[in-house]
Amino acid sequence: MVELSLRDRPAIVTGASRGIGREIAARFAEAGGDVAICSRSYDDVEPVAEELTAAHAGRVVPVECDVTDRDEIRNLVDTTIDEFGDIRVLVNNAGGSDESANTIHRCDEAAFEWMVDLNLKSQFLLSKEVLPAMVASGGGSMVHMGSVNGLFGIGLSGYSEAKSGLLSMSRNIAAHYGQHGIRSNVISAGTIETANRREEMESTEGRTGESSARDRWLDQYPLGRFGTPDEVADTTLFLASEMSSFITGENLVLDGGLTTSLPTSFINEIYQTDEIPARE
Repeated sequence: MVELSLRDRPAIVTGASRGIGREIAARFAEAGGDVAICSRSYDDVEPVAEELTAAHAGRVVPVECDVTDRDEIRNLVDTTIDEFGDIRVLVNNAGGSDESANTIHRCDEAAFEWMVDLNLKSQFLLSKEVLPAMVASGGGSMVHMGSVNGLFGIGLSGYSEAKSGLLSMSRNIAAHYGQHGIRSNVISAGTIETANRREEMESTEGRTGESSARDRWLDQYPLGRFGTPDEVADTTLFLASEMSSFITGENLVLDGGLTTSLPTSFINEIYQTDEIPARE
């Protein structure tokens, strides 16, 4: 039986000073993996690395890296190889959006370019830089953090277009480099309840003042809740490990049913699925 382990599979996790990236790095270290974690600020990522190394089997090394800067990407890759000998796993997690530029008519060229650079171009540059080392190591796994925004017209122009492009990039990596033992997959997540996201949604009222943004969004999720960073980390560990050794070029949708359904309130109104009779 294949073990869910990252021993002897050194990894890079970007955007790992907090939230989802931090949880992924923690799960990797817990699974015995050595991990290079990065953030734009060394001061943000250094205490995370110290805490995770002290708590888990794997060693975690902090690196300052702006993932939109090619020289800093190269330094991240060089540092990982110097510390661990090779690279077998890449998690392209870093990303972000400009909430004020949520539709095309509100999104100016500078905002669009910033979101594409951060959410697509940076992942392309890091994947390109890691490829030679991963090939030399005999293969590995790339996991790219996508979004349900890349799957249907949900908003956030620039961000959504970049996440959609990420799907194509990942498939091309899978198709072209599978012969070298490299797998590439995307996780398209729905709303994940990080501390920042929770605070933002709970403080935002609807246009009529009748309900919060959180309540309105929850109605879109058949499971009646948002995802957690732990759930994203577990899924990422699966795709990074040999447990998923025959999975490549795929998009794993982690969204609590968001993309499968109409709003729960509408379904209940039409189909009365909230009124299930007791078994006789």
